[in-house]
Amino acid sequence: MAPMFDPLPLLTFSLAALGVRAGILLIAMALDWLVGEPKILWRHLPHPVVIMGRGISWFDRRWNRRTGITGHGRRWRGGIAIGLLTIVAAGLGILLSFGGAILAVIILAIMLAARSLDDHIRAVANALSDGIEPARQAVAMIVGRDTSSLSEPEIARAAIETGAENLSDGVFAPAMWFLAAGLPGLFVYKLMNTADSMIGYRNARYLTFGFIAAKCDDLLNIVPARLTALLICVAAALRGHGTRALTAMLRDGRHHASPNAGWPEAAMAGALGVWLAGPRRYSNRVRRARIFNEGGADADGSAILKSLHVLIAAQILFAILALALAVVI
Repeated sequence: MAPMFDPLPLLTFSLAALGVRAGILLIAMALDWLVGEPKILWRHLPHPVVIMGRGISWFDRRWNRRTGITGHGRRWRGGIAIGLLTIVAAGLGILLSFGGAILAVIILAIMLAARSLDDHIRAVANALSDGIEPARQAVAMIVGRDTSSLSEPEIARAAIETGAENLSDGVFAPAMWFLAAGLPGLFVYKLMNTADSMIGYRNARYLTFGFIAAKCDDLLNIVPARLTALLICVAAALRGHGTRALTAMLRDGRHHASPNAGWPEAAMAGALGVWLAGPRRYSNRVRRARIFNEGGADADGSAILKSLHVLIAAQILFAILALALAVVI
């Protein structure tokens, strides 16, 4: 079997396998930035994350019933559903590993969201130049909060926060789980992250059924979120704002409803010298939250563009780390 079709580097954990996966990751990151989302392909085929979402929705419709079932029972049902889907995701990752390095590059490039993240955040900044209403529509594509009455600073904060959080969830975390556990690790992480975004809410419908999914997603993101925050701080240091970013991260990062999302968001607030987070509206309720980098300036369209520069610099730093793994190991 030719080395490029050897599944062992994708399924085993050793220094040699880690080096191979780091090389695959570098190529996939470059491919993602060069090609982005192949929209033509997804018009004819479902995206892997969409398939995962359909599986989660199937269990949600059939097992997440509130009538005649206790909250404890719903939690067990949600946990079993996630367990079964995890087995399927890991099994699919193992099966696809036999396609070798080339298939792994393609799959990983599809699963990473660096170019897509940049496109969506940049679209908000561009829309702001056309007026407040186009900007509200653009930011509504990437956040779950009510955007109908957002001001320019609120729109900018929403875009910047989303960029910082999704640099971890959409880029570094899947990359790190691929490095750690190959395609099975990548697929399991994406499943958990998708499940958290669908059933991980703290409301009457999902508080118990989505409990296990939310906790698993929190666990899988502990290291990636903090590494993301540190890389944002290093990227800020290249512009002379590293101390400010690090201070905001250490002071404010843990004060977030999520145990992970606050770290990169607080680091980004310090990196840009703006304040982020604070109160925000979801449907008919307002969520009170701590202000990150309190005393910073109001965010605006230019701050969004500056945040993209920080995100790109952080990804370059991450790529350098991957290159070191590929070359040294």
